[in-house]
Amino acid sequence: MAPSKVLSGARVVLPTGVVDGGRVIVDGTRIAGSTADGTPTIDLSGHWLVPGFVDLHNHGGGGASFTSGTVEEVLRGVRTHRLHGTTTVVASTVTGDMDGLAQRAGLLSELAEQGDIAGIHFEGPFISPCRKGAHSEELLRDPDPAEVRKLIDAARGRAAMVTLATELPGGLDSVRLLAEHGVIAAIGHTDATYEQTVEAIDAGATVATHLFNAMPPLGHRTPGPITALLEDERITVELINDGTHLHPAALQLAFHHAGAGRVAFITDAMDAAGFGDGRYLLGPLEVEVSEGVARLVEGGSIAGSTLTLDRAFQRAVTVDRLSVEDVVSALSANPAKLLGAYDRVGSLEAGKDADLVVLDAEFALKGVMRKGEWVVDPQLG
Repeated sequence: MAPSKVLSGARVVLPTGVVDGGRVIVDGTRIAGSTADGTPTIDLSGHWLVPGFVDLHNHGGGGASFTSGTVEEVLRGVRTHRLHGTTTVVASTVTGDMDGLAQRAGLLSELAEQGDIAGIHFEGPFISPCRKGAHSEELLRDPDPAEVRKLIDAARGRAAMVTLATELPGGLDSVRLLAEHGVIAAIGHTDATYEQTVEAIDAGATVATHLFNAMPPLGHRTPGPITALLEDERITVELINDGTHLHPAALQLAFHHAGAGRVAFITDAMDAAGFGDGRYLLGPLEVEVSEGVARLVEGGSIAGSTLTLDRAFQRAVTVDRLSVEDVVSALSANPAKLLGAYDRVGSLEAGKDADLVVLDAEFALKGVMRKGEWVVDPQLG
């Protein structure tokens, strides 16, 4: 077990606000309320101390794919994102054949049981061919509740979220099935109307998969899914804050309309995150990453991102001018609550896992701790 330590002097972001010159006590793997005399103190003056980031939607990193990689490769991807502050990650798959996805769910569920990942997100195959993005069209299928149930069962209780085009045949029944099983039903890669989206929310959908991307644009006569998703208090909207997927004005519109309590910043990362430019596979499709932007070789659609959440944090504060407290909500508290994990992660409170991130005055990452162990030691940086 990790030794006890006191982290002092930083600007600490708590659920109640920012504490200047605050202290966080780490006892083994947890945050503690008090400590014995003589516990070593680490001086973090001039830095920020925030909760570890929670990524709801992530396909890989470090050259490794969560959709197709071996156990060792998946763990390499997980570690890559930990080095960038993501201490809790949901592993996302992309569209594939049903048997292959069921096998993948079995492998990923073992890693979830070990605590390496926080669950499985199935993005596809139950999505619209009109809004397929970087998904293989010939493998798409309608969201038949029996097939959705097959994936849930294959995940052995570790399915966290399924993205659906809920306007397709079986969509609403599949949303109800997911809600009954405690799995997040996310609306995404959809060609739904405003009215169809409202129906899906009423059926139990609670998340918008990368809002704005892979759905009809907002129109003044045809408001579409974006309006329905933004206006409903039951929906948390995912946003990819990499400067490529969203114009800053669109991000501002979503953040300020939904409010800080209903936004989850995600990476939607693929293999190249934390790794570099080059050719990659996203499921069966070939992707070219150039200057950090991933696009399909055939057709040029954006194919996930190379984002890491430390960059999303820094951009949100320095470019988008959002408050640090609101960004912490979007990167940590809100996704943790969606996953039902807020009793363990998502804020710096006594009794929770000692998952935290140290940022300098310019919001660059300097340290990462997961369950009391330094992944990135700020004293060595």
